[in-house]
Order: sequence, then structure tokens, then C-alpha cells
Amino acid sequence: MQGLQKKLATEFGIDFSDLTLLETAFTHTSYANEHRLLKISHNERLEFLGDAVLQLIISRYLYQNYPYFPEGEMSKRRSMFVREESLAGFTRACGFDAFLRLGKGEEKSGGRNRDTILGDLFEAFLGALLLDKGVEAVERFLYQVMIPQLEVGNFERVTDYKTYLQELLQVNGEVIIQYQVVSENGPAHDKVFEVEVLVNGQAIGRGQGRSKKQAEQDAAKNAVEVRG
Repeated sequence: MQGLQKKLATEFGIDFSDLTLLETAFTHTSYANEHRLLKISHNERLEFLGDAVLQLIISRYLYQNYPYFPEGEMSKRRSMFVREESLAGFTRACGFDAFLRLGKGEEKSGGRNRDTILGDLFEAFLGALLLDKGVEAVERFLYQVMIPQLEVGNFERVTDYKTYLQELLQVNGEVIIQYQVVSENGPAHDKVFEVEVLVNGQAIGRGQGRSKKQAEQDAAKNAVEVRG
């Protein structure tokens, strides 16, 4: 954690008082499960808290800076801002992905590059920062790393990976592309789906998401990246 502490202090002016919170924020469930005897905490509870404070700060930002937006438009913009792909992008931009503690199996399967996991990490970090320094610190951090990108419209750069993959594969003729659910994990209100994409019956990529649609997009994205 020393490297992470130095990065936070140097680049973002953040000095955590409770290092246990910081360590928990960067611990995925897969790592905690592989070290059960040590009773290590994972970041899902902090993720819940971070999601709430993120929604609050972005909602206030929209309310204050777009006085003519009706409620529906503000809700639409907020959902675009805090989507999984966007949060994963901010995690990478901050360099947080390098400090994530993953289980060996999750690491091997490409979890460090998965938008679902990285988006959750960003929210968990916000939750830890909220508990350690308060809502003002979270707001300062978001106005430093997130809001400037939103103001120039980077949040609008959404890629439909399923469509892109289809176009990529059908250049030389028709192929059969199928998406099938491999597994469903977690309680009913907080499921994580794992989906496999197959081309003419052959698996070419896997992905995860909080919904089947998100998991399909993640699987398509991974298939595109594998193809280079």
C-alpha cells in the first residue's frame, strides 16, 4: 500500500488516516475468499457507500450547473456519467488498477482489465474516502479527476461493442454470433452475470456485468481486444 499512499498524496493531495479503509477499498472479493483464514475484508460494502456519494455529488453538480435541465434530462445525464465503463476509465486514468488486490483465479482470467471490477473499485475508493475524510474530500477528488472530463463531453464516447464485433466478424461473410450466460453469482438484488460470446459455436470472449446486457457488452469488448 505504500506505493498507493505515495500516489494519492503526490497526485491528488490525499493522505488517508485509516489505512485499513484504503486497503479494504482495493481488495476484491476473490482475494478475500482466497485468504479466508486471515479474515480479510473486501470492498463490496464500501462500493455501496461510494455509489451513494457519487450519485449525490453528480446530482448536485447537474442541479447547480444546468439550471434549465428538467428532472428527466438530469437523470439521463447522471446515468451516462456514472455508467460502469466510465468509472472503469477513471480508475485506469488514476492508475488505481495497478494496486487492486485480486485472487489468483480472477487475475488469470483478466479481472484486472474488467470494467465491472474496475468500476466497483472506483466506487469503493470513494466510499473509503468519504469515511476517512468526509464528503468535501470526495467532492474535491471528483472535481479534480472526473468533472473536467464530463464538461468536455468525454462521457458521451460510448462504444457499442456488440455491434462493432458483429461488423468486424462479418467482413468476410455471415457468421453466427451467440451470447450465453455461463454463470450467475450473488443475491437476487445484486447479481453478477458472466457471459460467453461464441462465433459459429466457438467461444472467443467472456465478460461480466450487473445485467445480462452489460455482461454481453463486456464479452464483446474482450473479444474485440483479443483480436487486436
